[in-house]
Amino acid sequence: MKRFLLFTSALLIVSCGSIRVSSDYDTSVDFTAYKRYAFFKPGIDKAEISELDKRRVLHALENALATKGFEASEIPEVLVSFHTKAEKNVRVSESYLGWGSPFYGPYGGWGWGWGFNRPYNVNTSTTGVLYIDLIDASSKKLIWQGKGTGSLRGGTPQEREEHINAFVIEILAAYPPNNNE
Repeated sequence: MKRFLLFTSALLIVSCGSIRVSSDYDTSVDFTAYKRYAFFKPGIDKAEISELDKRRVLHALENALATKGFEASEIPEVLVSFHTKAEKNVRVSESYLGWGSPFYGPYGGWGWGWGFNRPYNVNTSTTGVLYIDLIDASSKKLIWQGKGTGSLRGGTPQEREEHINAFVIEILAAYPPNNNE
């Protein structure tokens, strides 16, 4: 339950300036042939985020796909799915007090000279990952995948919606792929 709550409360609440995006695709596919889509419900149901955030992602996908020339259809050429992942990052750094730094000496009292203390700084952060999958409707094969990674933080429902919209737009900016790259 705690793990689900971590996903629900943190995943996809992203700082827009720190989104890193990558994509992968099948180089043999003609992406101009895809103009109609439907959501792939079995894949989306497995996403470990709150129902509210799922609806936000779906709405953001609808808007972003419309700007790409797609239309929702009951006879789709491509199925759209997404899934999420949260990663906790721990960074440990060592600070050494060197010559000229104050230190607590071995015989008591503060002094100047070579420092003996090695305090450790531990920083943690959570990174959220959103994957958007495009699946050929007839073959059921993955043809394109976009991945967005960013730092997570809290916010109001309006801020969550803005962050999710920005996340989806950033990921889908890589679609359609340029096969000449």
